[in-house]
Amino acid sequence: VRGMTGLADSFLMKLSSESVRTLNWLPSSPHGCTEGSCYPATGNLLIGRAVNLTATSTCGLNGPERYCIVSHLQVKKCFECNSQHPYDPNVHSNSHRIENVIYLTDSNGVNTWWQSVHGVYESVSIRLNLEAEFHFTHLIMKFKTFRPAALVIERSADFGRTWRPYRYYASNCTRTFPSIPANGLHHVNDIICEERYSDIEPSTNGEVIYKVLDPAIPVKDPYRLDIQELLRITNLRINFTKLNTLGDDLLDRRPEVLQKYYYAIYELVVRGSCFCYGHASECAPVPGIDAREIGMIHGRCVCKHNTEGLNCERCRNFHNDLPWRPAEAENPHTCRECNCNGHSDQCHFDMAVYMATGNVSGGVCDDCLHNTMGRNCETCKPFYYQDPNRDIRDPRVCVACDCDPVGSLEGGVCDTHTDFEMGMIAGQCRCKVNVKGTRCDDCKEGYYGLSQNDPLGCQPCNCDPRGIIVMGAPCDQISGDCSCKRYVTGRYCNQCLPEYWGLSNDLAGCRPCDCDFGGAFNNRCMMETGQCDCRRHLIGRQCSDVQPGYFCAPLDFYKYEAEDATGHSPPDVRTVHRERTLSHMVTWTGPGFSRVKDGAGLVFTIDNIPYAMEYDIMIRYEPEVCEYGENMMGGFLVESKSKIKYKIHLLLHVLSCSMCSYRYIQMPRPFCFEPSNRYVVTVRFQRHGATHRHLTAFILIDSLVLIPKYTELPGFQGNTPESEQRQEEMIRYMCLDSFMITPMPALAEMCSKLICSISSIIHDGALPCECDPQGSLSGECDVVGGQCRCKPNVIGRRCDQCAPGTYGFGVSGCTACDCHSDGSLSHQCDPVTGQCQCRQGATGRQCSDCQPGQWGFPSCTPCQCNGHADLCDPRTGECRGCRDFTAGHLCERCMDTFFGNPALGSGQHCRPCPCPNNPNSDNFNALSCQVDHTSDQIMCNCKQGYMGLRCDQCAPGYYGNPEQPGGQCFPCECNGNIDTQDPESCDPRTGECIKCLYHTDGPSCAQCQNGYYGNALAHDCRRCTCVTAGTLQSACSDGHCDCDRQTGACPCREHVVGHNCDQCAPNYWNFGQDRGCEPCNCNSQHALGSHCNMFTGQCHCHSGFGGKQCTECELFHWGDPREQCHECNCNPEGAEISQCDRLTGACECREGATGLQCNQCARGFTGIFPKCIQCHPCFQLWDDAVCQIRRDLDHIQSRVQEILKGGIIPGAGDARIKELEGKLKQVKDLIITQDRDRVYQLIGQSIDDLRWGNSSLSFVVSHHLTAVNTGSRLNPYPLLVFLTDQFEKVKQYYQESLEAEMKCNASVFGPMSPLEESNKIRARTENLLDETENDINRNVASCCPALNLIPLTQSVHGAIFKVCGGHSNSSVNGSCPDSRCGGAGCHDDQGNRVCGGVGCSGTVGTSVAALNDARNVTDSLNTASKELQKVSKKDIAAMTQNLKNQTINTLEKANKLSKELKESNKNLTEFIEKIKNFLTEEGADPESIEKVAQEVLSITLPLNRTVLDKMIAQIKESLSNIGNIEGIVNQTTLHTTKVKELLDAAKQAKRRAEEVKDMTNITKEALKASGKAIEKAQAALKEAHNNLNSTRNATAEVQNPGTCKFTGFTYFLSSTSPMSTFVHFTSVLFI
Repeated sequence: VRGMTGLADSFLMKLSSESVRTLNWLPSSPHGCTEGSCYPATGNLLIGRAVNLTATSTCGLNGPERYCIVSHLQVKKCFECNSQHPYDPNVHSNSHRIENVIYLTDSNGVNTWWQSVHGVYESVSIRLNLEAEFHFTHLIMKFKTFRPAALVIERSADFGRTWRPYRYYASNCTRTFPSIPANGLHHVNDIICEERYSDIEPSTNGEVIYKVLDPAIPVKDPYRLDIQELLRITNLRINFTKLNTLGDDLLDRRPEVLQKYYYAIYELVVRGSCFCYGHASECAPVPGIDAREIGMIHGRCVCKHNTEGLNCERCRNFHNDLPWRPAEAENPHTCRECNCNGHSDQCHFDMAVYMATGNVSGGVCDDCLHNTMGRNCETCKPFYYQDPNRDIRDPRVCVACDCDPVGSLEGGVCDTHTDFEMGMIAGQCRCKVNVKGTRCDDCKEGYYGLSQNDPLGCQPCNCDPRGIIVMGAPCDQISGDCSCKRYVTGRYCNQCLPEYWGLSNDLAGCRPCDCDFGGAFNNRCMMETGQCDCRRHLIGRQCSDVQPGYFCAPLDFYKYEAEDATGHSPPDVRTVHRERTLSHMVTWTGPGFSRVKDGAGLVFTIDNIPYAMEYDIMIRYEPEVCEYGENMMGGFLVESKSKIKYKIHLLLHVLSCSMCSYRYIQMPRPFCFEPSNRYVVTVRFQRHGATHRHLTAFILIDSLVLIPKYTELPGFQGNTPESEQRQEEMIRYMCLDSFMITPMPALAEMCSKLICSISSIIHDGALPCECDPQGSLSGECDVVGGQCRCKPNVIGRRCDQCAPGTYGFGVSGCTACDCHSDGSLSHQCDPVTGQCQCRQGATGRQCSDCQPGQWGFPSCTPCQCNGHADLCDPRTGECRGCRDFTAGHLCERCMDTFFGNPALGSGQHCRPCPCPNNPNSDNFNALSCQVDHTSDQIMCNCKQGYMGLRCDQCAPGYYGNPEQPGGQCFPCECNGNIDTQDPESCDPRTGECIKCLYHTDGPSCAQCQNGYYGNALAHDCRRCTCVTAGTLQSACSDGHCDCDRQTGACPCREHVVGHNCDQCAPNYWNFGQDRGCEPCNCNSQHALGSHCNMFTGQCHCHSGFGGKQCTECELFHWGDPREQCHECNCNPEGAEISQCDRLTGACECREGATGLQCNQCARGFTGIFPKCIQCHPCFQLWDDAVCQIRRDLDHIQSRVQEILKGGIIPGAGDARIKELEGKLKQVKDLIITQDRDRVYQLIGQSIDDLRWGNSSLSFVVSHHLTAVNTGSRLNPYPLLVFLTDQFEKVKQYYQESLEAEMKCNASVFGPMSPLEESNKIRARTENLLDETENDINRNVASCCPALNLIPLTQSVHGAIFKVCGGHSNSSVNGSCPDSRCGGAGCHDDQGNRVCGGVGCSGTVGTSVAALNDARNVTDSLNTASKELQKVSKKDIAAMTQNLKNQTINTLEKANKLSKELKESNKNLTEFIEKIKNFLTEEGADPESIEKVAQEVLSITLPLNRTVLDKMIAQIKESLSNIGNIEGIVNQTTLHTTKVKELLDAAKQAKRRAEEVKDMTNITKEALKASGKAIEKAQAALKEAHNNLNSTRNATAEVQNPGTCKFTGFTYFLSSTSPMSTFVHFTSVLFI
């Protein structure tokens, strides 16, 4: 392409069209095809294809045609064209067929041409059809006449099915092809319009040259798809769309004018070549084409580079290893042969394969033989493998596989070749997943049951590897049974035996559960986790751990304190409390002991037995005195509800003090206690062997304890190894002995475990700690025993009582009594008040104070107060309540404001200070005074603000009259703005400030000086910052201005604002003038606002407006500024200046330019602005003619306006109109009088007149239309509209006249005319009269005698009565005064006959009544119809709409309320989530948690119960106010009933109407109206019912009471503090 197109184009640009026309390119040399692209010869594609060249218009095809030429210098200007035969220079030289354009001249050197038919047909096409694809490069047309004013060159690449344009040509592209760009060529494939080949000059031998690839635009890649597509054609079409004329055809459409204008071409050259994509250097004829003309360019390529096809567009067969491509200059892109290893001779190209190989090879072999397959037939087919000893091209290279189809994949497929990297060996069978063996006929280890139907071959054993014994072959390959370990069971060895868990790789497989025998119900556990089934409040896998907050009861848990027992002899039993000290071991339980006298006893009550079993009874005691040989015997008596009594005597030997540590005694045998029984145990104590009671013999009893006989419990019974081991451990670790003595020693770990198990069995789980929240530090207790951690001085298992010697049980524990040992009788105090028992002479809670008047406990001495006080401090001895104006520790000095010596024995008293008067007077100004013994003067210590010897003067900074009674000194109120040390800073009498500091002023120095502002009270007075140019001149002097002393605001001049008077007020300007600022006066419509520049006064104008106040148009704008300003937009190339006329907007144009904006070519110039060229001098002649036509049209238009305005039509004045009106009146009168001849005469005359007017008007219209057509540049539309309108009116009137003529003729002539019908009826009547005349005469003659015999009068009167309902006794004047029904001969006052009437029974009255009834029925039906329409259209619709609107409003309110509640619920949920997140954070301290809890508890719901009830009541009230739903329903029901009644009435009226025969037509119309009304009513009823149903449904939804869902959110918040915090949130959501 580059060799053919690029070089050819550049070369052709230098050659003339004549040289290009005759040039044929030679084909490429043979070596060009081997080294790169090669191309066939280039030439004129028309040569040899005359039969393929057609034209849509050719002159003389149907016979000779005359045509003329323009500007012919010879005399002969017109010629003849006869193209019935092909051109022959000798015979048919005037034939101008399309094939003449192939060559410029004939054999004689005479020019030949093609010529189209002349006249109005401007659209002519020339088409070239090619037999194959060709490269098209150039087009040259040489015209005999003017070149076309517009033409289009088109191409087709699919043999004419679709067409695309190459290029547009026109003398005025913008007007002729407005949608085609005419801005020049930017890309080679741009579709543009050009004007250079469409000028009217030259008049002959003008050329049009088109190049597909413009040499001015370089093409980097000529093989680009769009470039190839641009050059490739199968058809070429040239469309001529507009002739170039001199313009006379516009003025004159005569044939002799039009014969000059047609298309004529001398020569047409279509240069191109055979399209071979660079794969051929020559072309041969296409099969079927026999043309062999010299210079013909053939269409079939003689392909090279292993290509084939008409255009070498594909690779040869079996040469598809590379993709087909067009050849390039340096790369022929030769098609390469496929490689199929001798197993195929067919292949195809696959782009995906080509890209996958890195653009190396893309050939894919087809139909491989010898059991091969693959892209190159390089692999064997399935079920075959490649023999490694044979070459790949050997026909026997593929050998069949030998694999067991049962165990191998895909029915016995094997590896096709050997590839060690991929693990492939030629012939190796591919076994199923669970199959092994060379032939795939054995199951793998761990699998069994080889089967062909199994896609995996064998089933897995599925043995749990943890539970099997043999790992290599875990199961039988036939049955699949697994071999399990000792404690493992199941088919797959995946389950543990009962009481075992934790399947693992251990030797035994599973581990025993080892559930605690007491904490668990049994020894079974979960196989996966080993979790045992625990009793209540026991946790852990083995149920051996206690849940926090719970404990295991010790063996001595059931102990009953002697202090709580009842004394058998109360005076002989006393409770002894023993204090607990750190230095002494606590050997007792509870507060202390019961001191039992010899012979006395105790009664214990037992009612809390948890488990039925035997218990050992034990007594814990202490001897009061440890002596030798003392024996005491105790007798036990146990009573139960069963009244069984036991009495047991015990001998207690107290051997020595050293043996006193074993202080318990146990019954020799246990006693069986049962739950739910109450037992009373009585114990008596007496000395052994004594016959009488010893008055000083006592024993201290601590408690009675029940020890369970644990050997009777499960887990200890029987001879099992576990039971025996537990019993042995209880004895070995002395678990039971640990609970016999107090305090209990530390338990061994084994004992704790066993004790917990025993407790769990007895209590069916663990017991709650129940620690007292006030006395304990936390809610947890000891795991064994349940002892809570008590606060100071608190005792008890639950920490619920004060220790002996303390009092005040509370949140801080208990407080020690601290009874004074010298003043109290004992260390015990009242447990509530803490009051100790005092000795005589001691007092106070602790008995540590002396009696009143004494001090220094316990050595109390009298108070020493110099006789001036009675009481003193009991510890320090300081006197309290000194009298006689004394003070001091011992009342040894005078109090302030007094002087003297009050010591006892001095003889002096305390006297008041005279400063200047006594202290209790209203003129005492001293703090104290003292006597100067040197001068013997009294010296006063003055109060603040006073001075002088007697404090009778005011100090500096104070004022007043202290020398007068009641006078005081007050601080001078100067707000801290004076020097208080300066005596002259303020007036000492009035307090007026004199010397103000800090630029302050005023009697109180409370304001700033003139010229200063600020806060004088804060010492913040600053100089004013007023701008003198904006401040009032009266407020300024010496360059400084006064301002507001508080705010600093300056007094501004008029229309000046700002704190410092530094700017004009809004909408004012001209700052700095004496009178202030001036108003802007901006135009309100044209300014952006009322503000302007403060210094220049320039307003901010809208676009297009200007001037200082926006009252003028902006520069380069025009128009009336009061309405709108427009931009000039003067074209800079056509206008002299940019500013246009400010009134009209017309720009001042340069020569050759015109238009309002000087952007058009002026009259007398042509071209596209700004390239305007002056027209030919002949233009002036045409312009004069056009101007004359315009003047004529203007005259016509003015006449039309006059006609429209005055109503006068030329040729039809008032006289003519009056004449026509007179004739029309005569026609009407004649029609009335039925003068047919005169009517015809006048109608004919009128028709002639109208026809004359019509022809005249047609001539005028035709004349004007011709004038309009000759002036194509004028606008004849208004005149045409007017003339057309008037012509249509005339035609209408003429048509009406014709119709009137036809009606008139029809009324006079014709078989159906009234006159003809009347004549027929008259003739029939006369015939009937003639036929019956004789019969009538005979009948009358025969009846006359009979009539004479009949009483005629009576019969006539009867007939009259039947007809009229009354007799006919008429008077002389015809009136019947005695018969209101009238009769024969009766008349009324107006002379009308009277027969029948209201109340008359005759047939006439009955008929009239029936007629009235029918009319009444009609009126009733009309009324019913109207009422039904009103009901259907107004009442029901209005009520339903009203009800619907109210329901919708209620639903909207309900939805709004629901939305608000949902939003509140969402906010509450988010709030709770925030609190939860806060409380669950690690850094939340107890104080913060407590604060948050208090804040949450203080939150109140926005709606309480009362508000909610009120809201529900409002909703119900709103529902009740929905237009009274029940009332509306009832009212609608009433309307429905009324409609039904009206329907029934309509039906009855219909029945009544059917009975009236004479009113059938009227009744039918009424019935139709009634039926329509009924249908409308039914439709309205249906709509009403639907509306009511929907309303009821909506109302039911609204009235459905909302459900109050109370959702409680509970969070337990734990903290690190000893006290656990519990917060309970509850949110109430109303939905």
